[in-house]
Amino acid sequence: MIWDAINDPLVGALSDRVQTRWGRRRPFLLFATIPFGLSFLLLWWAPPWESQITLMIHISLAFMISDTMQTLVAVPFYALTPEITPDYDERTSLAGYRMVFNLLASIVTAVAAPMIQDEMLKAGFALQQGYLVTAALFGGLAIPPFLIMFFVVRERFTSKARTATPPKLRETATTLWANVPFRFAALLYMLNWITFDLVALMLPFFLVYWVASGDLLASTSLSGMELSLESAVLGVLLIVAVLAVPFWTWLARRFSKRKAYIGGMVFWIIVECLILIIQPGQTDLVLFLALLAGISVSVAHVLPDAIFPDVIEWDELKTNQRHERMYYGSKNFIRKLTGAFAIFFALQVLGWFGYQPPPDGGCSIYSVNGNTHGDPNADWSGRGPSLDGFCCRRLVLSPYTRAACSHPTSIG
Repeated sequence: MIWDAINDPLVGALSDRVQTRWGRRRPFLLFATIPFGLSFLLLWWAPPWESQITLMIHISLAFMISDTMQTLVAVPFYALTPEITPDYDERTSLAGYRMVFNLLASIVTAVAAPMIQDEMLKAGFALQQGYLVTAALFGGLAIPPFLIMFFVVRERFTSKARTATPPKLRETATTLWANVPFRFAALLYMLNWITFDLVALMLPFFLVYWVASGDLLASTSLSGMELSLESAVLGVLLIVAVLAVPFWTWLARRFSKRKAYIGGMVFWIIVECLILIIQPGQTDLVLFLALLAGISVSVAHVLPDAIFPDVIEWDELKTNQRHERMYYGSKNFIRKLTGAFAIFFALQVLGWFGYQPPPDGGCSIYSVNGNTHGDPNADWSGRGPSLDGFCCRRLVLSPYTRAACSHPTSIG
């Protein structure tokens, strides 16, 4: 986590300093992409070392290398959005297209990874070898898209207003805090992904131990195919999320990103509250609610990302300087922080209620249930709908609109 906190602003500052005939961001996509794919393979390699200290050092270094490579690609990649177009609505479309392919990749991964593992085991390979082959495949698939972007994408929109020297840490913090829309966008982004990560982490436990009553091999029929319950639910959710992206993009254009996001979160709150009525064995109801949840998961993936480029434009209009590295470095760090917090919180709650696989006793089942939908009767678990609601309240109070994009002096 300490290295996470350091490398995001470092990479952002580095990308702001780079001046090449290819632009400031694209060189990172050319030179860091292949190491990024190889570093993913390193994460899944289990070295034959018996020393626990040596293994700890290896795992720590593997994570730091992989995290650094991910940052070298991700921060410049996200920083491309405001430099491709200055248009408020076009950025929403860009975020929508990006998330369509993001969700499609998630579907492919969710389906293909278990299939590869099964085939490797049937062929007589060890489980670890299956993991390594899977990592090599997906690490390799991660390389071509970024290289294609390097050759195809152009940094067409470049403002003359640049920071001559990247600011120091205190100046960075002051600039970020002075940007009122950024405060709302950052808080919104954090709460949005904590909610999503908590639900995603606990969903497999909820399906196995509550809906399937502990049956690890529970399956259901979907479109004539016999699928595991988890695969079916995730498949329905992600496919609907992909199909709903054009709708949310249109809604954001028709009204505003703020109104579209609030509508999506209100809908998500309703769906999560409906999870309260699910009883063991009701797989059809689970699939129906997964379909509804996919609609709101779509807006959670698209609109928070579409808001950040506008925050940068507001800052430039106020200061006549561009600080992409600060904002996208902060955004990347916030995403990592929310994921780490969600994992920590979910595991702590399971530990407090004495979870052992399989869970022993009603309290453990209740903790799984509550963490998934945010049962309002449990003080510790009301995180799903409550965070969604808080996201809505923050965005209702947010000063950023399409009109404010053109008149920043009206904000803060």
